[in-house]
Parts: sequence; C-alpha cells; structure tokens
Amino acid sequence: MDKRAERLEETVAHLTRLTEELSDIVARQQIEITRLKSRVGMLMEREAAREAEQGGTIPLADQRPPHY
Repeated sequence: MDKRAERLEETVAHLTRLTEELSDIVARQQIEITRLKSRVGMLMEREAAREAEQGGTIPLADQRPPHY
C-alpha cells in the first residue's frame, strides 16, 4: 500500500509541475498573440491608408482576381 501511495504522490507532483509549465507557456503565447494582433491591425490600417491615397474605389484586398 505504501508503494502505491508513493507512486500516486509522484504522479501528482509530476502532473502539478507539468500543469504549471503549460500554464506558463499559454501565458507567453497569449502575450505573443496580443502583440501580433496589434501589429496586424496596424498593418491593415497602413495598407488601407495607402490604398485610399492611390484613389482606388475598391480596396485591393476586396477586388476579384483577374481570372473571374
């Protein structure tokens, strides 16, 4: 019975450590996602302004490809 309890304690300790590591990874990924969303938004605004300066009536991203 002692061996079984010891194995269970080791398993719980391992899973606790693994959960903490995964939590840290998820937190770092969320920070990176937020940063990337901000950059994409900035690039989209910049591109929209550039297209507006060129006088295009339809933004390039919304135009149908020439093969249609």
